[in-house]
Amino acid sequence: MSQKKKVMISYADGETHTSILDSEGLKLTVPISELEGKTICLFFSANSCRPCRSFTPQLIHLYNSVDRRELEIILVSLDKDEASFSEHTKDMPWLIAAAAPPPHHEFDVVEASTTTTSRRLCDRYRVESIPSLIPLASDGRRVEEDAVQLVEEYGADAFPFGAERRYQLEAMDDAKRRGPVHLQQLLFLPTTPNNNNYVISRDHGKQIPVADLVGKGNIGLYFGARWCPPSRTFTTMLLEAYNVDQSSSSSSSSLEIIFISMDRDEEEFKLSLEEMPWLAVPYSQLQQTRKDLCRIYNVKSIPQLVLLGPHGNTLTTDGRALVLMIYYYYGRSAAPAAASFITFGAEEEVEELMRKEGEGLPCQVSDPRHAHLLRLDTAKAYICDACRHQGRYWVFSCPQCDFDLHPACTTTTHVSNIDRSSKQSVIN
Repeated sequence: MSQKKKVMISYADGETHTSILDSEGLKLTVPISELEGKTICLFFSANSCRPCRSFTPQLIHLYNSVDRRELEIILVSLDKDEASFSEHTKDMPWLIAAAAPPPHHEFDVVEASTTTTSRRLCDRYRVESIPSLIPLASDGRRVEEDAVQLVEEYGADAFPFGAERRYQLEAMDDAKRRGPVHLQQLLFLPTTPNNNNYVISRDHGKQIPVADLVGKGNIGLYFGARWCPPSRTFTTMLLEAYNVDQSSSSSSSSLEIIFISMDRDEEEFKLSLEEMPWLAVPYSQLQQTRKDLCRIYNVKSIPQLVLLGPHGNTLTTDGRALVLMIYYYYGRSAAPAAASFITFGAEEEVEELMRKEGEGLPCQVSDPRHAHLLRLDTAKAYICDACRHQGRYWVFSCPQCDFDLHPACTTTTHVSNIDRSSKQSVIN
């Protein structure tokens, strides 16, 4: 690097947006002209902080993605020793504020005249936790909010920082969530030599162009992981419904599922694929794609199933609840019903169908497994005494003995003469 003239920042230089640095005893080893017209951000971080180590690569990506004439970052290091400082800053492309910069460093340095500078800046900008990224206004005051969360959520798109940019990005997310949206734009996937975005199948990672899926049926985005027991249970349910759907649906109406893996490493990812007949986002693209999709569809826990229409319009962001509701109601015969109902993609419609289903059920039945008549009722949740699976909604129940059956699990039915208006309403 060529030797740069050391310049003391002062009010006389007309650099009011950096005068705060001068008041804290900072000196630049870069020309002041290199800061003209730029957004200046103070980045508070330390190598001993795991969230800082995780966030720094994201910030480096943003810094290298934006126009260098628009942004400059100055690290305010909170490292406690030179070794930590050296490890922390070795890959940083921006300016470094340091009390005693190590020799032979190949980056520009903002020198601090005292070792307490970092602490004073923390106090001035009320930095209570790290990492913290503080954009400065032209007068050196803090502008808008700490930008760390914005960068974590949106990556390079977070710049220029501020409430207005967050509003724009959230509006874009909302538009994608409501749809319609092209799957290619939604998934941000790698491309083939023909510039076609692709997902992969478990068949040796065969590439399937996303364009082949558009308009052919509903799309399920399945968020799950092998390490998560509820995910493995739900995968079994989804697999049964998917197999029935694929064997009975025409090519114009069938459901396709794309696995958005939350597995911890590539080996777990491969093991997950071995149990699934559907498609998946390539592991190499997972980190950014799943972060964007989790943000857009507000996925906070797994397993989760987001159902999209043939043209990318959102049918439901909680398809898991829809599938579970069907399984709770139909018990061991749920797979065909799930395959049929899942195409509706809305829990309200499934509930309406189940209400209509109840109109065709008898008010009472007799069953050889129980001595008393079983009365039709509704419940939030119960365990079927025949199949031992959880149920929800309609249930044939004996209130005396706490005996419950899925409607599909009854073996001998006897219709009573009880007025059908005596059925209770669904428990909300």
